[in-house]
Amino acid sequence: MTTTVTITGTGCPIPDAERAGPGVLVDVDGLRLQFDAGRSTVQRLAGAGLPNAEVDAVFITHHHSDHLTGLQDLVLTRWVMARGEVRPPLPIVVPAGPAESFVREMLHPWRHDLDVRAAHANRSDPLTLDIFPFDLPDQPIEVWRRGDVRVLAGQVRHEPVHPAVGFRVETPDGVVAITGDTLVCDEVAALAAGADVLVYEAMRFEKIRQRPPHLQFILDYHADTPRIGAQAAELGVPTLVLTHLIPPPESDDDVQAFVDDIRTAGFAGELVVAEDLSQVTLG
Repeated sequence: MTTTVTITGTGCPIPDAERAGPGVLVDVDGLRLQFDAGRSTVQRLAGAGLPNAEVDAVFITHHHSDHLTGLQDLVLTRWVMARGEVRPPLPIVVPAGPAESFVREMLHPWRHDLDVRAAHANRSDPLTLDIFPFDLPDQPIEVWRRGDVRVLAGQVRHEPVHPAVGFRVETPDGVVAITGDTLVCDEVAALAAGADVLVYEAMRFEKIRQRPPHLQFILDYHADTPRIGAQAAELGVPTLVLTHLIPPPESDDDVQAFVDDIRTAGFAGELVVAEDLSQVTLG
């Protein structure tokens, strides 16, 4: 088997023409799992070879808008572009609470559009979702399984956003851990124990501290690059992928600064400062 990790969006709330909103696609021999769906996710999925958003399940980390604004587009595109092919309802796995509420309500504003499209095309397959909420666990728990691929969720530290989780994807090729938005914390270590690939949100606190004081509140709930490097080194993760990059790199020197922070902290494994559609393959 082959498992491929594709970063469908490396951005953050700051608009960037080159960086879509946060998202990660894990493809296990054609089983396509999408983690979060920020702005322009559908376009990045097209760039990854899925022009009609043909994913098999979606997993949501938390209810911050930059991780969710592309979800409506994804589910609408998947249904509209089916063009007569009856697809099963899309599973969406989501922590119980605000993110679950968003998922349950997000198609309501589109009900008239869906009705007229169905009537005009004589479609009898309404757009339906299979929503799988789960309570915030103390330790990582299984939240989805298909065959020999399973996904676990574990809480992370993104307060005051609550709940917030990361995911662990276990496949025959290895393990992929995805932090979502978080501080560097013991909970991430539990999620990533023994992982082959760790996809970590990354912020350069040094740069953010140079901003005016009223813009520094984001230091409260993101992951500082030197601490990421130290934790990844301690965990012995073979491959570390940085995404949700803050501030977004604008030059080769900016990218190198992320690298230097991680290396100086002791991480010696494979390091990817991701661009949209960066890929890592297991197996």
